[in-house]
Amino acid sequence: MLAPVSIISSEPEPVTPDAPVVLRRPLLTQQWLDLTFVHWAVDPAAVAGLLPAGTVPDTFDGVTYVGLVAFRMHRVGWLRLPGVPYFGSFPETNVRLYSVDEYGRRGVVFRSMDASRLVPVLMGRLGFRLPYVWSRMSVRTGEDTVGYTSARRLPGPRGAHSRLVVRPGERIAEPTGLEHFLTARWGMHKPFFGDAGFLPNDHPRWPLHRATLVECEENLVASAGLPAPTGDPVSVLYSPGVPVRLGRATKGPPRR
Repeated sequence: MLAPVSIISSEPEPVTPDAPVVLRRPLLTQQWLDLTFVHWAVDPAAVAGLLPAGTVPDTFDGVTYVGLVAFRMHRVGWLRLPGVPYFGSFPETNVRLYSVDEYGRRGVVFRSMDASRLVPVLMGRLGFRLPYVWSRMSVRTGEDTVGYTSARRLPGPRGAHSRLVVRPGERIAEPTGLEHFLTARWGMHKPFFGDAGFLPNDHPRWPLHRATLVECEENLVASAGLPAPTGDPVSVLYSPGVPVRLGRATKGPPRR
């Protein structure tokens, strides 16, 4: 049985498959390509202490989730400048949780962000205070599968790794409520001057495919301070990707 966890008084905003706010002046532009989303259910009480102050676990039918998300970051660009072709393109694998703040904004909280380019890792850690780590990584597309590998370099822990292979199926005509909940996240929460900052994003609606998990060997979830997954994941999804815009981190109520 899942242990109870305290909730925030504001009603969470609805889960919407389309971004609720269009960013007129994005801070960053990029593309997220060849994404695989693997999710396991987790007790909200087990992760509540890992979220920034001012947020609690976001839940779907009383359950929250830990996600392992592997993809290719492509051509990260600042403001309206063209995306950078080399330093702005690299494999990435994230361990993330689901959060809601006192204003009802739903988001994600990153526990680790493995990336293969050292310069973006340093910029992410120093400029945005995000948990980026430098790893040796690859994304390989086969005849009917997509494979992702990651082996931690710095700052560790040594031996943290993942290997995922998925077989995408047909495109989903209408995602379920849970599938929207796990993918339609329009911002991230992060510590921000002693409270929770919110960094919004917008992008077109996800093109989603259900996928078969052919291989999964990983310890990134446990290395991020979470209970190691047991059993099969509750959801495995694939997307060819979307163009994305990210805004500036803000503290306080939403600005409409």
